[in-house]
Amino acid sequence: MASALDDDEICNDDYYSLLNVRREATQDELKAAYRRLCMLYHPDKHRDPELKLQAQQLFNLVHEAYEVLSDPQARAIYDIYGKRGLDVEGWEVVERKRTPAEIREEYERLQIEREERRLQQRTNPKGTISVGIDATDLFDHYEEDYEDMVGGGVPHVEINKMHISQSIEAPLTTTDTAILSGSLSTHNGNGGGTINLALRRVTSAKGWGEVEFGAGDTHGPLLGMKMFRNLTPRFFLTAQCGLQFSSRGVRPGVTTVLARHLDKNTMGYLQWRWGVQSSMNTSIVRDTKSSHFTFAMQLGIPHTFMMMSYQYKFQDDDQTKIKGSVKSGFFGTVVEYGAERKISRHSVLGATVSVGVPQGVSLKIKLNRASQTYFFPIHLTDQLMPSAVFYATVGPLVVYLALQQLIIRPYVRAQKEQDLEKQRVSSASNITKKKQEAEAAVLLMQESVRRIIEAEESRMGLIILNAWYGKFVTDNSRKHERAKVIDVTVPLQCLVKDSKLILTETTKSGLPGFYDPCVGEEKSLKVLYQFRGVMHQVLSGDTEPLRIPKQSHRIDADT
Repeated sequence: MASALDDDEICNDDYYSLLNVRREATQDELKAAYRRLCMLYHPDKHRDPELKLQAQQLFNLVHEAYEVLSDPQARAIYDIYGKRGLDVEGWEVVERKRTPAEIREEYERLQIEREERRLQQRTNPKGTISVGIDATDLFDHYEEDYEDMVGGGVPHVEINKMHISQSIEAPLTTTDTAILSGSLSTHNGNGGGTINLALRRVTSAKGWGEVEFGAGDTHGPLLGMKMFRNLTPRFFLTAQCGLQFSSRGVRPGVTTVLARHLDKNTMGYLQWRWGVQSSMNTSIVRDTKSSHFTFAMQLGIPHTFMMMSYQYKFQDDDQTKIKGSVKSGFFGTVVEYGAERKISRHSVLGATVSVGVPQGVSLKIKLNRASQTYFFPIHLTDQLMPSAVFYATVGPLVVYLALQQLIIRPYVRAQKEQDLEKQRVSSASNITKKKQEAEAAVLLMQESVRRIIEAEESRMGLIILNAWYGKFVTDNSRKHERAKVIDVTVPLQCLVKDSKLILTETTKSGLPGFYDPCVGEEKSLKVLYQFRGVMHQVLSGDTEPLRIPKQSHRIDADT
């Protein structure tokens, strides 16, 4: 509900901020705020023709805000659609006679309809490109093999396998979807491809079913069925069966998965597979905000193993994760460790080192870009070699730090500046208008502020000495950036009542006498004030509520 209003606030008035009231403000709170601003902006209080005209414009704006927020139906529409929702002409919303609850229900229904129409137009493409690289010659070769060869001193690195897959979805109705997928693979000069078509139908809120048809030059035609069903709110079932036709005959296969929510963050799975590779598998997966843990055990032909993995999620903007796993079975033992990090708005880069017996040492690099995945497994040695493990661990870290410094950070910074510039251009005319309104409001406040200061001084009350609003540069690493602030001393003093200043959680750029000096950038309010003859100072975020005075704002005389 809030998101519908946020975009609208960029180019229109925020009525809550203008009246300096909470979004949950009562009628009494609205009436008190309205009366206070009417006393300030009423045209009859000003004799100068120019000031009278400016006061009339601001008075009309305050009156408009009060009229909307004091009417339950209009307020419900404004809360959902923003100011544009109040324009009936060419903008059909809902009947004005409905209650706020009914208006919200109607909005939710329209949202669902829009999502369904958007879904029918979306193909949701997904793809994977995997390139296998054989780099064993870097660590494990005989020098004499290259002595008689021209350029023999250069180790031989080659691509020995590739895999490309792609899928698209085509919604046919609100319940039916067609999924077309295909793949191509090659390994040491031999390859093949497959193409599959699946038709999925959502049968109810509890489940769906799917029929799949496939063909390929290596496995032959495929016919399969798959279904999903919620048996209880905490328990669901997935079943899949298929027939693979080939020159050797028909190969049937069945897979069943039972899953249960063990608690809010933990899932338990039981899987039974019958066919070419029969097995039974059980696993427990626990996923929380800060970690992801998996334990799995499988009995089967040809693979029997136990596996345990753990992933720690850092709570930073780059969504950094470190992970490690151990897998042991009849095939040997493999230890893996790695990390991944978000490098741009839609891209995640990860690297994993795999050390196993008898598999050797491998480095796996993966890049997720939106719905596309690029995977590069690099096989370094067939044996356990400390040098290979060292370079597989340190090498990607050094390369990443270099890329981060030389390419990623400059790109992200340029992208951010480009987005900010677009936002500034699109809102330039509105900001100019807001600046003029703010300057006019400050002129109209002068007489009221003079009376407020006289009253506050007579009782050693609250005096705003200096106040600035905008972007402050406090980090030494960003000293080259220019602070973008405006003086809001007069508007803040005008809001002082009975030696108190209370600002709500709405953005401060909509307060009387304020405007946005740096569109799209993080803003703060810095206030230096005097209370009972003692100096105080506070720095508050743009949407943080603020109450002045406070003991914690006091400036120590010794500092």
